[in-house]
Amino acid sequence: MYSDVLLHIAGKWRPAENQRCLPVTNPATAEKIGAVACASQNDLDEALAASARGFAIWRATSAFDRAKIMRKAADILRSRVEDIARLMTLEEGKPLAESRIETLAAADIVDWFAEEGRRAYGRVIPARSAGVYQLVIKEPVGPVAAFTPWNFPINQIVRKLSAALAAGCSIIVKAPEETPASPAELIRAFVDAGLPCGVVGLVFGVPSQISEYLIPHPIIRKVTFTGSTLVGKKLAALAGAHMKRVTMELGGHAPVIVFDDADVEVAAKQISGAKFRNAGQVCVAPTRFLVQKNVYERFVERFVHAVKEIRVGNGLDDGVNMGPLANERRVTAMESLVADAVQKGAKIRTGGVRIGNKGNFFQPTVITSVDRTMRMMMEEPFGPLAMVLPFGDFDEAIAEANRLEYGLAAYAYTRSAKTANAVAACVETGMITINHLGLALPEAPFGGVKDSGYGSEGGVEGLDAYLTPKFVSQAGI
Repeated sequence: MYSDVLLHIAGKWRPAENQRCLPVTNPATAEKIGAVACASQNDLDEALAASARGFAIWRATSAFDRAKIMRKAADILRSRVEDIARLMTLEEGKPLAESRIETLAAADIVDWFAEEGRRAYGRVIPARSAGVYQLVIKEPVGPVAAFTPWNFPINQIVRKLSAALAAGCSIIVKAPEETPASPAELIRAFVDAGLPCGVVGLVFGVPSQISEYLIPHPIIRKVTFTGSTLVGKKLAALAGAHMKRVTMELGGHAPVIVFDDADVEVAAKQISGAKFRNAGQVCVAPTRFLVQKNVYERFVERFVHAVKEIRVGNGLDDGVNMGPLANERRVTAMESLVADAVQKGAKIRTGGVRIGNKGNFFQPTVITSVDRTMRMMMEEPFGPLAMVLPFGDFDEAIAEANRLEYGLAAYAYTRSAKTANAVAACVETGMITINHLGLALPEAPFGGVKDSGYGSEGGVEGLDAYLTPKFVSQAGI
């Protein structure tokens, strides 16, 4: 099923001008499964020119007609879910069930933004003088450059793509070279739905070369990026030098606070699933588990038991709950973080080592007796590592939750409404979910604070990021 992946530029699927390609590898088998076209500067120039033309067409298309095309694309995604999910699992590694969920969730996101775009209302401001009308009109910001990572090949694109299209913008997507086929199928759904030529472009290549060319280019009016804080800061600085509007969804190191009045069994079951989804390669993955001392050992016991039940294997196999890490770099990173922690006194309750020597498999890992000298307590692990530490009172938990410069997501469990309200108010985060898993809905904002970025990619806030308010004051002649 896996074919070589092409660029989509000016309405055509084609190889790179210079015929350059990059290999695509199955992380479960370490075998090459295909190749992806690597765009040259000439390819980028053509994509930029097409995006400018496409913007002129798309901004003049009514929100009603834009929504019809978007909803048709969502229906096409749903009709192709099995083929797309298989491609995603082959190239990224996650279990087939997770790939299906990601694809179907993408269709829901497209539908939501399609409808929200029809309701991007302006407003009338009461005037100070008779005969004067004061209007606020929302206009599309212009052509967009979007940069996305490999961990959610469709999900990380579809929020940007849907918001941009609903607002009337054109967009060039620089998708991940490691997982190119499923993003290409997302773009294909929009093309097949009747999106005008040039409104969407798809390119692959050396990330730094493409970002350093697209971001400063005068045709591009907005930049949106999902990825590491380190890279995000560089791209934000580059965009800032050219006064480009920016949305940054960056790294996290999400705290989980389990208070002593929580339902420990529910907490352990729910949060273990969230932690090891996509092998922990999730920006909002819970990582630092802060458990009040009275229930600490009970939670660790239940949590470790749940983790030991996780079946690791090829995502295409039945019954697999966790696939491989996406690349060899992540395995090396896990080994390094675990070795550092153990050398400094940490205890491995389960997992902690690579599985086999073929593919990028690593055991789901729970570590206790951790402290702030350990790298895993400072750096985003972005893998199947969970560190559990006890706390005494509310203030101690909040201090640890807010200690790092990350502020993307947080989790908490308590039966007390007073504690729930307090933790929601005190944790420095862009998103927090309490007593259940409630993040990443299409209608809700998705974004962080501090070094986790700025701007949102969901809800009305996600649409507003692609719209510019224009004030019009008009008097009768």
